[in-house]
Amino acid sequence: MDMPVVNRCTAENCAYNQDLACHALAITVGDPAHAQCDTFTSATVRGGSPDAVGHVGACKMADCRHNVDLECRAPGITVGYQDDIVDCLTYQPA
Repeated sequence: MDMPVVNRCTAENCAYNQDLACHALAITVGDPAHAQCDTFTSATVRGGSPDAVGHVGACKMADCRHNVDLECRAPGITVGYQDDIVDCLTYQPA
């Protein structure tokens, strides 16, 4: 199984974000209450590799229609702000 690509991320203040693209090798999505990007960090140093395309490494949102055995099966996701939290905007309750 290929890991889903982070197609777009609008959290421009994330250390892994450059030009609306995620450059972390893999992100983790979810906590018990929200489909948030657990990899989001507003560190002052830049993270990731400029050549890397972000992928979803794990998703803890078992109730998402794209989730099978805590793995995301969507072809790609979008990450961005939902209120004041950086969430997986592709999340859809099953």
